[in-house]
Amino acid sequence: MQLRNGRAACMRGFTLIELSVVVLVITLLLGSLLIPLATQVEQRNVSETQKRLQEVKDALIGFAIANGRLPCPAIATGASTDSGVESVAGAAASGNCTTFAGTNDGYVPGITLGLANLDSQGFVVDAWGLQQNRIRYAIADVTMNNGATPVPHVFTAQNGMRAVGVQALGSPSPTGLDLLFVCASDGGSTTNCGTAPVLTKDAVFVVYSLGKNAATTGGVNTDEAVNLARHPVFVSKLRSSTQAQGDFDDILLWTSRYHVISQLTATGQLP
Repeated sequence: MQLRNGRAACMRGFTLIELSVVVLVITLLLGSLLIPLATQVEQRNVSETQKRLQEVKDALIGFAIANGRLPCPAIATGASTDSGVESVAGAAASGNCTTFAGTNDGYVPGITLGLANLDSQGFVVDAWGLQQNRIRYAIADVTMNNGATPVPHVFTAQNGMRAVGVQALGSPSPTGLDLLFVCASDGGSTTNCGTAPVLTKDAVFVVYSLGKNAATTGGVNTDEAVNLARHPVFVSKLRSSTQAQGDFDDILLWTSRYHVISQLTATGQLP
């Protein structure tokens, strides 16, 4: 009798444990259902886009290590032979990129870099995958001096960075040479951050996605409009939504002159 009671107690205890596990599983399932499917998809797209942007950054640095220069942006000319390939005005070694409105601003040259996640014309796209979601790429177009010798298009010219040397690359010129600006918001200027906080003024290049709203509004927000203005000024901030301006969902990464110097020095491209 005592043995039977003990066995029954064990069975009751085991059943309670099972019930507790079932309740926990149901709670977790209900919790996941509370997050809308669309939100989960958007979160995955943001994470995947950040991953693709990092892959682009790594490929750009790899290209510089192998070639002694960074590539020019690709531009959408409508000619299939130019799509996804860096667009150069003249010889590639000159570093004279085909430009929009006087700035080296275009798209990631996915074919030149041998990247994946390309659309039908060879442009790298973010996780939303539409033509409007081609990943953008802008690079500083500056002239630096090696002693008395000016080196134009220093970052895209063949061995241009080696020609000016580490010290010149790492220091602004006497005239106050700045590279690309990345700001915390629109500061009202087309040449610097203006009234906005400066995140950096030493970006050699930026790569960025226009985010989910590229297919709809694509830049109604004044901060997003800065990134489409083809000036050497960009905005990077947390995702936000304001009724007056619309969503800000651009995702932007940049690389400073000091990171470029570090990588090229470590691999022998710079002395």
